[in-house]
Parts: sequence; C-alpha cells; structure tokens
Amino acid sequence: MTEVISLMDIDGEGADAGGNSSNPSSKPINKGKNAVVSAPAKAAPWVEKYRPQSLADVAAHRDIVDTIDRLTNENRLPHLLLYGPPGTGKTSTILAVARKLYGAQYHNMILELNASDDRGIDVVRQQIQDFASTQSFSFGPKSSVKLVLLDEADAMTKDAQFALRRVIEKYTKNTRFTLVCNNVNKIIPALQSRCTRFRFAPLQADHVTERLKHVIEAEGQVYPLQVLFLVLTLWGLDVSENGLTALVRLSNGDMRKALNILQSTHMASQKITEEEVYLCTGNPLPSDIEKISYWLLNLSFAESFKEISNMKGTKGLALVDIVREVVMFVLKIQMPSNVRVQLINDLADIEYRLSFGCNDKLQLGSLIAAFTQARSSIVAAAK
Repeated sequence: MTEVISLMDIDGEGADAGGNSSNPSSKPINKGKNAVVSAPAKAAPWVEKYRPQSLADVAAHRDIVDTIDRLTNENRLPHLLLYGPPGTGKTSTILAVARKLYGAQYHNMILELNASDDRGIDVVRQQIQDFASTQSFSFGPKSSVKLVLLDEADAMTKDAQFALRRVIEKYTKNTRFTLVCNNVNKIIPALQSRCTRFRFAPLQADHVTERLKHVIEAEGQVYPLQVLFLVLTLWGLDVSENGLTALVRLSNGDMRKALNILQSTHMASQKITEEEVYLCTGNPLPSDIEKISYWLLNLSFAESFKEISNMKGTKGLALVDIVREVVMFVLKIQMPSNVRVQLINDLADIEYRLSFGCNDKLQLGSLIAAFTQARSSIVAAAK
C-alpha cells in the first residue's frame, strides 16, 4: 500500500523539511487522563464511563465547542490553550476533537502527557520533540496533523515552557499543541501568544443538573441477571429531588466532582437524599449551618464554643467546611455592608490558617470572636 503524507492546510505549505517519517503503527506513550476505559463498563468510574465521546456530548460551553468544531471542520485548528477550574470539560473537549480528527488512528496521532508528572525540560527535548518531529501520515482522503496534549500545563517548569515555545514554532506544519491548565497566569506570555485561548468557566447549575439526570437515567435502567435458574433484577439509582439539588450545590460547577459524589453516595445508600449526600461528603447540612449561625449571632462565647464543639464531634464535621458554609450564610443575611466585608475578611483569614494546619480550637475561638465583634457593630449601627 502506498503511504501518502498529507497535512492540514492551516499553514498552506508542505511537510517540514526537517521531519522524519516514522512507522504509523507505533503507539506513543499516553500519560495523564486516559479517555479509554479498560475496566468493564459496570466497574468503571462514572467520570470516565460518561466522559463525552463527541463534541455534541459536551455538557456546556457551546460557544467554545462550536468554535473549535468549526475550526476542525475547516482544517484550520490552531494551537490551543484551554484554561479554567477543574471539571469544566477542558480535557473532554480536546479528546473529542482528537476522536473526530483521527477516528481509528486516534492512538497513533496523539501524544498525551500530564505535565504535573512530566514537567521538566528533558520531556520537551525528548518525548515531545521526538513525536512532533515526525511527519503526519494519512490513510485515505482525510488529512490531519498530529496532536500533542499537555494536561496540567501550569505545573511545567519555566525552562520547560521556554523550550516548548521553540518546539511549537519549529513543528507547527505537522503538529498541533494543546495546553490544558487551571491557572493561566503560570503559563509564560510567550506560550500564551502562540495559542488561541479559551476559558472554561464553572458549569451552570442547569448544565450540571441536565448531565446528572442523563447519568441517573442511564444507571437507572433495569438489568436482568441470570444466576443458575434464578433471574434477578438489579434496579438503578433512586435520587430524590433534594438529593439532586444537593449534588449540584456541592459540585460548585465541577462536573467531575458531581459525578464522583453521585457514585460514592450510590455505593453507600440505596436512596440518594440530601442528607445522604451531605453525610457521604462530610459537609455540614444547611440546617446545621443555620443552627451554627444562630449560635454565633445570639449566644455567648462559652455557649457558642460548647455547642459548635459538640456538633463537630457528634457529626464529624471539619471546621474548615463549617467556615466555608458560614461565609455563604453571611452573604445571604442582612447587615451593614462594612460589617459584612469585615466579617468575610475575618472568615477568609481563619480558612487560610486552617489550610496550614492551625489548631482547630484556636480557630474556632477566632470564628466566635469575629461574630461577636460583628454583632457588636450591628447593635451599635442600629442605635
């Protein structure tokens, strides 16, 4: 069979003069997030089992997805920089693009690396450059360039990023680079300027709800299982309305987190309710936060300390989770704006100290003291 070397027409030029052809059947080393689930479908994590396989399946960001889809259809896909919070569809989007471009040749045409593991300059000089320097092969009328996917690119060292800048320039004719990261400020300006940037914002509640309902419906189908002469019926998910609301609330726009909470709660309980979701994740219930806020705003220091300590011990709550939820409660209640700002700043300081392992009892005292001061300010403003 005659092998035809062909490239996408984004550059309007021929193959790289310095490129060396390679055996198209050789499979590059894929690291990082793997889109292909090797485990049986029923045993696979739902995050991978229900990962979008095409651009049409991506839950949100239709403006971004449609733009990338159009560029792909026109054979003018640029280098991409996809950034935003975790679980917003960055990796799923580019993997769906790769499946559309390469089809059955998917594994031969993509090099997937997790830059948080492979973050040094040697990886750029060896794995990435070796992969990018080989020319692209076409098996039929459809032409395509190869794709290098660098997940967690904000973990790459500065030296590795500067080296990557030169590799991108040199091998643009037959390779496209996609950088995926959470913090775009850690990507050097020289790399940012060579890529088309797309920001993936946290998913809206309706998008998370819609996707969760799809998973619930898929998992809720009836599966007949024949064991010897008996036929057993395995029923799927039983999710209440308040349980679904709790899943969406705790996910904070992170689809990966929402699916993980759904699956872990399903494994722990037959019926997924609000209480079961909060119990499984260890987060305080909204009713618990209302009680804690009432104690903070009305009881004395000693009484508040005793009541909150008892609830923490009884329900196994973490103080940092309590502080985060109390902040949301403060945003909802009425109080003078200057008092609200000062109280939120105090709570942010407490959360910061807790993240470094400061003593819980001392920080609980600081929490009660912050509300005591806020209460005094509210009373003074009312007179």
